[in-house]
Amino acid sequence: MEADQHPRMDRPAEFQVEDLADGRAAVLAGDWTALTLGEAAEALRRALDGAPATRLDLTAVRRFDTAGAFALVKATGGRLEALHIDARPETLRLLDLVARALASRKPEPFRRPNGLYELLVRTGKGVVGLGRDAIGTLIFVGHLLVVLGRSVANPLRIRWAACFALAERAGLDAIPIVAVTAFFIGAVVGLLGANMLQQFGAQVFAVELIGIAVLREFNIIITAVLLAGRSASSFAAEIGSMKMNQEIDAMRVLGVDPYEALVFPRFFALLMTIPLLTFVATLAGLFGGMMVTWSVLDLGPTFFLQRIVDNVGPTHFWIGLSKAPVMAAAIAGIGCRQGMEVGGDVESLGRRVTAAVVHAIFAIIAIDAIFALIYMELDL
Repeated sequence: MEADQHPRMDRPAEFQVEDLADGRAAVLAGDWTALTLGEAAEALRRALDGAPATRLDLTAVRRFDTAGAFALVKATGGRLEALHIDARPETLRLLDLVARALASRKPEPFRRPNGLYELLVRTGKGVVGLGRDAIGTLIFVGHLLVVLGRSVANPLRIRWAACFALAERAGLDAIPIVAVTAFFIGAVVGLLGANMLQQFGAQVFAVELIGIAVLREFNIIITAVLLAGRSASSFAAEIGSMKMNQEIDAMRVLGVDPYEALVFPRFFALLMTIPLLTFVATLAGLFGGMMVTWSVLDLGPTFFLQRIVDNVGPTHFWIGLSKAPVMAAAIAGIGCRQGMEVGGDVESLGRRVTAAVVHAIFAIIAIDAIFALIYMELDL
């Protein structure tokens, strides 16, 4: 009576194994579902182990799902085609579906990891990834050159408000950190030069060491590295977040070129501000070196500046400043390209921002080395 009042109440899975004249029969009852199987599946497998059944009676089974079908197929060893099964048509179809799915699954052969093989696989993937990055870089550079050509041909297309806003944020706001860092670099170079040259009685040449090191190398290197960590990461994060939110796709739908609206203003902003920041770094570095020579070697500011003008000259300053546009193009291009490559998840954004900083710093060091070789060949 209770079962009639609650026809949907779960009933545990049950079975009974009977011996017949022509074999054994397994009679199942109750609900053979994932929620009601319990220990019945394992008990049926043990009961049929060694003495398999030749007949299955599922007419008393109420509910039957893939979990029950899986348990029954495993208990019978997958030999359903050799059994006589009494069941409803839908139960037979589910059993056949699960049996065919299990039969189609072939276990993958175990392969012992090979260190050399894994190394070759990783190397191959790295080479393929490097090739894809090279192709993507060429595509990015080509698109940017097209935008530059259009902007030069028609300056009215340039978004001047965005260019100057980005120049203020990437350039003017970076003056304090660039000046402080360059000041300490100049002071460190002066201190090292004074201590080493004092051993040879040539401490006065510390002025030339400071002047050449700051004017030729450290001013642009410090500026570029700071902007790589400050602006390249910012560009990648800003454009990458817009890519994640599908704002760039919306711009394309509206007919706005993202390279013209997002990449070119950032490229132009760094192109304008890096020479200014390099000049600020030069002054701060020379000032730091002058303070060290004044306090350690007792060489006054007038003497320091006079030796800089007489023995160092403006050539080294112009050599350092000539690297600025190339550094600006590399930093802005790498930051914007990594931002355009961001996928749809936060993990991709983090990887691309990190890659923007690392690639930008590597490009700065490589560009400086190339310039050093060129000027060495030119005897400058």
